[in-house]
Amino acid sequence: MMKDAFALLTLFAYLYIRPTLAATYGLTDSWTGSAFFSEFTWENIPDPTNGRVNYLDQATSRSLGLATVDGEDLILRSDHTTVLTPGGAGRNSFRIRSNKVFTTHVAVFNIKHMPEGCGTWPAVWEVTKNTWPDGGEIDILEGVNDQGPNVVSLHTSPGCTMPANRFELGEDATFDCNIFANSNSGCGTRVTDPRGYGPEFNANGGGWYAIERTPAFIKVWFWSNSDLVPNDVRNSGITVNTDGWGTPSSVK
Repeated sequence: MMKDAFALLTLFAYLYIRPTLAATYGLTDSWTGSAFFSEFTWENIPDPTNGRVNYLDQATSRSLGLATVDGEDLILRSDHTTVLTPGGAGRNSFRIRSNKVFTTHVAVFNIKHMPEGCGTWPAVWEVTKNTWPDGGEIDILEGVNDQGPNVVSLHTSPGCTMPANRFELGEDATFDCNIFANSNSGCGTRVTDPRGYGPEFNANGGGWYAIERTPAFIKVWFWSNSDLVPNDVRNSGITVNTDGWGTPSSVK
């Protein structure tokens, strides 16, 4: 059963591009509160992963109270009250995609609460718009139900593998990123901190996920709200310096 009290997501997204000095990036976009609505496309389409879900457009989502704003907080909910019939449509929800695309960049996500419970599938991805999997898919945060931990994954066309030894905090699950290998599990790294997903994430007041993507590597960090979070992450300054963020949870 989906837990109605927890079926919400509050998210800040900050985009930093144009590295200036080493790993220093300048702020270009800050998607908070109502600004989020104009920066994302709501994909009113059949679920490409064949889930039992009914993806709504933005206007319908907002009219049903599934996408709301409280100050700078964006709150995204799936429908948790409708009793579904066995042969009927899936549960009302949404699938959103940013209008802008980025190459070398840093993205910081301040997530205060993620959906939890049976039937939920919270996820934050970066993915090529039209040529999947040739351009790759990076799963920064993804899981189903309450099954932790979060697994940071990279999905690609054939020919991309990860070395066994990388300087990261997470535990590698698979090394072949090819979508045709290992049932498309990608090359995944488990975030070993149990506070990185689901009920434990929420119980600790949420946290931050951040990604740095360059032509040479992809790094993902996680900090729980109760951690000593880098100041430029917690306070979303005009620049960030990833060299000061410590060892990442995952390196690709």
